[in-house]
Amino acid sequence: MTQFSFTLSATDGAARTGVIHTPRGEIRTPAFMPVGTAATVKAMLPESVRATGADILLGNTYHLMLRPTAERIARLGGLHKFMNWERPILTDSGGFQVMSLASVRKLTEEGVTFSSHIDGSKHHLSPERSMEIQKLLGSDIVMAFDECPALPADDATVAKSMRLSMRWAQRSRDAFGDRPGHALFGIMQGGVTRDLREESATKLKEIGFDGYAIGGLAVGEGQEAMFSVLDYAPGFLPADKPRYLMGVGKPDDIVGAVARGIDMMDCVLPSRSGRTGQAWTRRGQINIKNARHMDDPRPLDEACSCPACRNYSRAYLHHVFKAQEMISGMLLTWHNLHYYQDLMAGLRAAIAAGQLSAFVADFHAQRAAGDIDPL
Repeated sequence: MTQFSFTLSATDGAARTGVIHTPRGEIRTPAFMPVGTAATVKAMLPESVRATGADILLGNTYHLMLRPTAERIARLGGLHKFMNWERPILTDSGGFQVMSLASVRKLTEEGVTFSSHIDGSKHHLSPERSMEIQKLLGSDIVMAFDECPALPADDATVAKSMRLSMRWAQRSRDAFGDRPGHALFGIMQGGVTRDLREESATKLKEIGFDGYAIGGLAVGEGQEAMFSVLDYAPGFLPADKPRYLMGVGKPDDIVGAVARGIDMMDCVLPSRSGRTGQAWTRRGQINIKNARHMDDPRPLDEACSCPACRNYSRAYLHHVFKAQEMISGMLLTWHNLHYYQDLMAGLRAAIAAGQLSAFVADFHAQRAAGDIDPL
């Protein structure tokens, strides 16, 4: 059986391209992971997600433990079989969702007790329980259980939270045990404070993980603050292991993160935007609800080969969005996921060719030009 491993094939400045090897297939990096929160990427069939170029999906521990429950998924053969996705799956630990429930949770050294957003029932998540749930789901990449403080916060609050997360990281490592073919990633915390980030990275390296995530960004601190952390944080982590920036992001966030040494990202944005009438293209963001598209026979992006661009006009996409037809979210989500995977493929090729700076300059120039002129 293929074990979990990471091969770097090229670098360009801080940027890297390579392959994560897993028993369920290879993940080309830099990789964008579509988010399948409740065992589905909303508005997409799994084979359609694969057709966009995705090598790996993200599943959500918090949502799946509440409904349909990890135990039920395990009885039904595991998450891959349950959702008809045979390629790699990464599951988050539940920590971020529990952070967003601050009003209905109780946090202790042991873990977090919280009320379900579905029916108010009480649940407990600890590092040990998070590892148990993710094992029941059968995910290929398991995330350590952490606490993610909302920013802005003072250094004392961030430091206390980070050190709790590091104690939980050790407990996650102990509870994960030896699972050949499955990987456990630790999560660096520390807000926007360099010393705390370095302390967190040092502790994670002592514990030893198969990959390392940078957590606690994209939580309201803004792109400038995020990039300033990414200017140094990836360098604190082992160069021979994957680096995952959690919850990012917009296309220009992704390009900036890859240039700073990030290998993996995830975000709900392409699918959520698709359901609200927003399309991401090489020329920036398009709002399909705008009246300017009503009589426009042209595609969203003439250079895009997705079904929405190949077979449908802006006028049609405008119409079905206005009519609240289901196909609207389906086509726009497909387009957005296709655009994101095209962007990743372009970044990988540019890094391999040593042409990243030219690729980045062209990326920003095309976006600055804006959408095609109205007819």
